Amino acid sequence: MKVEIFDYGSDAKKYYVLYKVTGLDPEEEERLQGNVEGDVELKNGEMYITTKYEEKYYPFGSEAAQCRMEDFIAREEIEMTVYLTSILEDE
Repeated sequence: MKVEIFDYGSDAKKYYVLYKVTGLDPEEEERLQGNVEGDVELKNGEMYITTKYEEKYYPFGSEAAQCRMEDFIAREEIEMTVYLTSILEDE
């Protein structure tokens, strides 16, 4: 499984992070689709997960994030990988 941040930002005062997940088999996709928090969409064998945040919890909103964006993106990708792996292992 590979997790990448595909997009992030805000629209209408809602902040979001869109993750692209690849390398899943159909059984894993099905298990995640039913258990992941956020909006899940499957396109061409790739899973897209949109997580929405209030402004105060948005991971890329701080001044530190703006200075070291690559570090913050990498951390979010690792955290999502751990979260998805834990869901797959719990099933």
